[in-house]
Amino acid sequence: MIKPIMHDELFLAQKAELASNSDASVITDLLDTLEANKEVCVGMAANMIGVNKRIIVCQFVALNVPLVNPKITKKSGRYNVKEGCLSLVGERPTQRYDAITVDYLDKSFHPQTQKFSGWMAQIIQHEVDHCEGLII
Repeated sequence: MIKPIMHDELFLAQKAELASNSDASVITDLLDTLEANKEVCVGMAANMIGVNKRIIVCQFVALNVPLVNPKITKKSGRYNVKEGCLSLVGERPTQRYDAITVDYLDKSFHPQTQKFSGWMAQIIQHEVDHCEGLII
């Protein structure tokens, strides 16, 4: 179900709780909401739809992919960039890494480890920041 976008910075600044199998409907809601906003958004975290769980979805080429309980375990190639966010007005400066390795659960809650680089890595880092309660 498409959900409204959260703009409350106090809510967005909370660190997300780990997700479990009982949160599967949140994945569906995030995927639906990302698809509805695909013209202006390439990733979402659950707190952006008012759910304080560690779940993100990212647009990878033509697919929207969920990452449950993502944790960045390696990073390299630091750079500075300005980013915008659907939950907030304007752009803000931040640091990102060109290459990252992420441990996460897939939509079936099976453990995965994957390397990402470039634009995909930047999207994931932005959404993981949401999970950490960091406002970018």
